[in-house]
Amino acid sequence: MLVSQDKPINMYILGIETSCDETAVAILSISANNRSKVLSNVISSQIEIHQKYGGVVPEIAAREHVLHIIPVVHESLLKAGLKPAQIKAIAVTVGPGLVTSLLAGVETAKTLAYVWKKPLVPVNHIEGHIHANFIDLKKTMKFPAVVLTVSGGHTNLVLLSDYLKYQIIGETRDDAAGEAFDKGAKMMNIGYPGGPIVSKWAQGAKASDIELPRPMMNSGGFDFSFSGLKTALLYALKKDTNWQKKIPEYCFELQEAIVDTLISKTIKAAQKYKVKTVLLSGGVSANSRLRERLEKAVKDKLPGVAFGLPNLAYTTDNAAMIAMAGYYRLRSKKTVAWNKLKMDCNLKLR
Repeated sequence: MLVSQDKPINMYILGIETSCDETAVAILSISANNRSKVLSNVISSQIEIHQKYGGVVPEIAAREHVLHIIPVVHESLLKAGLKPAQIKAIAVTVGPGLVTSLLAGVETAKTLAYVWKKPLVPVNHIEGHIHANFIDLKKTMKFPAVVLTVSGGHTNLVLLSDYLKYQIIGETRDDAAGEAFDKGAKMMNIGYPGGPIVSKWAQGAKASDIELPRPMMNSGGFDFSFSGLKTALLYALKKDTNWQKKIPEYCFELQEAIVDTLISKTIKAAQKYKVKTVLLSGGVSANSRLRERLEKAVKDKLPGVAFGLPNLAYTTDNAAMIAMAGYYRLRSKKTVAWNKLKMDCNLKLR
């Protein structure tokens, strides 16, 4: 799919992502031979604002998006060294996500498309995470592929038969894996967001005699459930009067329980569907333990199957992944007029 950088670039895609608490705008260049390169990837983070609440407050997130979206668009253009006239199309996340957060990005995209006279490309947020694997791809993607997409709001196993051809074969029945990390960290009062903090604490333990469940790991299907794991951790902490001195062990076991479950389901799905590639995506894909163990599991249990990881810069919510997905939708003519674009906070991957 990819060729040398000396080929002429003939297309620039601007991506906008505001599904939760990150105001993000990126510009992706596509060469005449479909090679992608990120020219700018600007993110205005709200983590510090929401930390004191232990989670994202939708009203605050929406206000911050409104304040920062236009400056972020401007900065992205400056970093890319481009003018609006050079943009080919605008890709924007239309769902799923927080309704007021999505609204800020969608209305901005509609306005820019009207003023700049550009086509709009609606993108599913999960689709964006999947396409983070295609940014700066070094070789042709082999299909079919199974994609484990893990974040604070979503945990899915997606069968990818070709570009833009998705089948959800597993999803969470309640809480996502990232939610389990966040709530676990909140229970232990160690901070927010929970994923990176739990991972850091877990490095202080080589093993743990604490036992937490691996929910639905042997259920036979590919769905997930993490609400029971959160409950089990809560009860374990309540019973242990000395738990404050064993935070590394609790974090280690919480992380292992989540990673064990995710890997077991992914490997079984890859075997059942006889895939040629296993991909990892989503905010939780930044977790080093998950990345290392899943890569090893693919190597040990799926001989001949390729394994792909997004660059760490494109694991959490960002607009480069939206621009990448937008490019594939654009070349398939999946565009809409500015006055026809609609937001859907419960949008399904399709």
